[in-house]
Amino acid sequence: MRMLVHWIVTALAVWITSRLVPGFYVDGPGAALIAAVVIGLVNATLGLFLKVITFPLTILTLGVFWFVINGVMLELASAFVPGFHIRSFGAAFVGGIVLTVVNMLLKWLVMPPRRVE
Repeated sequence: MRMLVHWIVTALAVWITSRLVPGFYVDGPGAALIAAVVIGLVNATLGLFLKVITFPLTILTLGVFWFVINGVMLELASAFVPGFHIRSFGAAFVGGIVLTVVNMLLKWLVMPPRRVE
């Protein structure tokens, strides 16, 4: 159940980001749901690998380079999902930042924190 809520919240964050960032487009709720899955898979595989490989550069830039990697991962995900389009790297870069913030806020509002017992 928690994973389903996580998926829907992420899809909602993708849709909200498409309304806030010019050049970041989602054609409908189906495309947002599929984009949420593909973004998660791309970030969990290739994104993780790239973040490990570029960790020294990330340290030198005080973490700013991770936003570049997130933008690249968003552009890659948009290549696989019909109905999810990113017009430029600038839109992907800003979209990655906005998507992270919106996703974090929505999860804070919707999903209760896990209790550790």
